[in-house]
Amino acid sequence: MKLNGSMMENYALKVSYIPDETAAPEGPSAGGRRGFNARGPPRAGSPGLGARPKSQSEVPLRLLVPTQFVGAIIGKEGATIRNITKQTHSKIDIHRKENAGAAEKPITIHSTPEGCSNACRTIMEIMQKEALDTKFTEEIPLKILAHNNFVGRLIGKEGRNLKKIEQDTGTKITISPLQDLTVYNPERTITVKGLIEACAKAEEEMMKKIRESYESDMAAMNLQSNLIPGLNLNALGLFPSGAPGMGPSMSSLPPPGAHGGCSSFGQGHPESETVHLFIPALAVGAIIGKQGQHIKQLSHFAGASIKIAPAEGMDAKQRMVIIVGPPEAQFKAQCRIFGKLKEENFFGPKEEVKLEAHIKVPSFAAGRVIGKGGKTVNELQNLTCAEVVVPRDQTPDENDQVIVKISGHFFACQVVLDSLNQSPQASLKITLSELEAVKKKRKKNTELLDFHLSNGS
Repeated sequence: MKLNGSMMENYALKVSYIPDETAAPEGPSAGGRRGFNARGPPRAGSPGLGARPKSQSEVPLRLLVPTQFVGAIIGKEGATIRNITKQTHSKIDIHRKENAGAAEKPITIHSTPEGCSNACRTIMEIMQKEALDTKFTEEIPLKILAHNNFVGRLIGKEGRNLKKIEQDTGTKITISPLQDLTVYNPERTITVKGLIEACAKAEEEMMKKIRESYESDMAAMNLQSNLIPGLNLNALGLFPSGAPGMGPSMSSLPPPGAHGGCSSFGQGHPESETVHLFIPALAVGAIIGKQGQHIKQLSHFAGASIKIAPAEGMDAKQRMVIIVGPPEAQFKAQCRIFGKLKEENFFGPKEEVKLEAHIKVPSFAAGRVIGKGGKTVNELQNLTCAEVVVPRDQTPDENDQVIVKISGHFFACQVVLDSLNQSPQASLKITLSELEAVKKKRKKNTELLDFHLSNGS
């Protein structure tokens, strides 16, 4: 009640409740599709929220174990692993064939949180016993694999969450650096050192945090249509590829636009626009995903048509992503693409992701975008830190439009695109004056606030 209607940076906050799925439903389901409880009994793999008794967690426990102990974990003819799965009501996959010759092998445990923890404890005990039997003297830490999307929230502000877990459990916890991530491995290694019971307790606490982060993200995505109109920033760029809840259905998408890149200046559907975003050629696989799943999920989530144009040559260093959709869909799609390139390490850990985007404007507006003596475009570049180029020598296309090229980080590109998509004749000066005010307030603001400001500017 106190937050609702409060002002922040000249914007009024609107606060609404998220339905609690852990509460018992009041009567039979009406069969609708808007609420959580209207979907019938939960299916395996559905992105549920809250604790469901005896329900398998959507987030499996992933361990990394020394290769020399894999045989002991499996046991003679698989007897040991079968016993673990039976006692803990879990499904355990030991990925022996991955990374041939590697010193460590991943293990994936699917079960309830309690089942995952019990299986983890049993595996640690088996490794400890095998180490004694083989006179292996080195310490055997517990190693947990976690998707990078959730690690920041596990660590907490100034490392508080992790420090508290260490203090409460009497363990020492370290996390592999971002530099160790690769295009094919978005997971960080969490190493826990201590007694078996202490490590098991630390695993419970850490996985609880990770599952809460996952459920929060899924709630944000599932409730997108019920919350405040506009962006849901918590749902952008936080999901591992193939996350449940982002189905491949494309029924809600607008029809694909023409490949000519026409924007929305007074023709066709005024809400839809086309932006050409240029990404590194090597990043195409990451954007498309396995069997095209990632780009399908992204299209469905953003509500936009997203296509990757064919390469212009064998040695092309860039590929063009064609995004067709309304401004909100453009924001979501581009934000996720920028984030994906950062996650997949196509840019350094301290390097901002800067891409080039093309949008078409009416030829008569090009001069106004440039301004007298280039004043308007220079002012726009200074305020947004983006490079804006309106080629003077280009010939207008059949729709009497010309291309404006924008290069910069996500926030800068969005502000420039927003400026160009308004009426260039009337509102560019207003936008620039507002940007000047925003710029003065940005010095100590976080990146998340930058996203909020770019959405409202």
